Amino acid sequence: MSKTLTAISIIGRIYLEGKARKALIIAPASVVSVWPKELGEYGAFPYEVKALEGSSKNRIKMLNSFRSKEALQIAIINYEGTWRILEELLQWQPDIIIADESQRIKSPAAKQSKALHRLGDAGKYKLILSGTPVQNAPLDLWSQYRFLDKSIFGTSYYAFKARHAIMGGYGKHQVIGYRHMDELIRKAHGVALRVTKDEALDLPETTDEIRYCQLEPKAESLYKKLVKDSYIQLEKGEITAQNVLTRLLRLSQLTGGYIHTDEGITKEISTAKLEVLKEIVEDLMAAGKKLVIFARFLPEIKAIGKMLEKMGLEYSCITGVVKDRGEEVRRFQEEEECRVFIAQIQTAGLGITLHAADTAVFYSLDFNYANYAQAKARIHRIGQRNTCTYIHLMAPNTVDERIMAALEKKKNIAKEVVDNWREYFE
Repeated sequence: MSKTLTAISIIGRIYLEGKARKALIIAPASVVSVWPKELGEYGAFPYEVKALEGSSKNRIKMLNSFRSKEALQIAIINYEGTWRILEELLQWQPDIIIADESQRIKSPAAKQSKALHRLGDAGKYKLILSGTPVQNAPLDLWSQYRFLDKSIFGTSYYAFKARHAIMGGYGKHQVIGYRHMDELIRKAHGVALRVTKDEALDLPETTDEIRYCQLEPKAESLYKKLVKDSYIQLEKGEITAQNVLTRLLRLSQLTGGYIHTDEGITKEISTAKLEVLKEIVEDLMAAGKKLVIFARFLPEIKAIGKMLEKMGLEYSCITGVVKDRGEEVRRFQEEEECRVFIAQIQTAGLGITLHAADTAVFYSLDFNYANYAQAKARIHRIGQRNTCTYIHLMAPNTVDERIMAALEKKKNIAKEVVDNWREYFE
């Protein structure tokens, strides 16, 4: 929310100085509904806001439905929708364009990245907002800065890559290192403002806990068999990040309680994590607290939901298929009866505030450190007054521990699993 507040202050000042009449905000789908609420709390200037959602036809209709001639017209749209109605957005001629969670446009060839580049060329004032602008490599910066100011790193990604990447491997198609980093950092920070939580916010302390969940004998036996089969297959085949990550994903699904058969059927084979989670929920509910639960896989989320329903607890939930995400957040934040928030870590880890809770449980994790860090920040935000507790559910002697260790060291998992893949299957 601190990035949002800063952005609202900036666009408000530009408008009040008479330099802008229209603003376009592009954000992840889970964040689109958050912006109108934040504007309502912090936008101390006349504005008319519309969240462009639904079909492309409906988005275009909403874009053309602004009525106010005096107030700042603010349109909000998700990244996927942007390239679908790009021509209409260009015709609308926004003066201010904001790319929220701008790491979403780090890939130069993606449709949404190319759309943002064209919008950036047409915009007068531009902002990119991100807590993790570099998720995997310094090359992530080019596309974001191409939108922001093409004079900084130029208009050719290939020239930028040739300048800063050292190529090697088969056919010299693999990035094996970087160079001229002092130059890259100097240029990037020439137009950037970086503020850490410690510098800007008086936030409470955080604490991390691990709760071990012992797999049942049958599930443990299946896990060991899958590890052995994976090791044999990888020894025989090509060692690529994708191959290893696919095997690790299956192991993660199993520690969460599920396996997927060759027939496409999902089977529950363990309730170890669910039973430990139930104890945590009971303790926190007895203490009168709220709780956020992050999970990676949909079967896990469905099982958690069913467990809460049996316990008679109301909850909100955000996954990739939930439409009205703003309402799910509002219910959890504002309604006393809504005690638990279930979030798919890939979907709800960005841009939403969940500080009605001071405790979050990580039922399962993915391999992306940025997702993990962003998820943790949902409760550790402005307005939080209590020590934040993060509880990690882990099956002992499994991939859960390996992933957690890599995340704690902020390692690049894709590189790690290629270089040290055997360690993950011991």
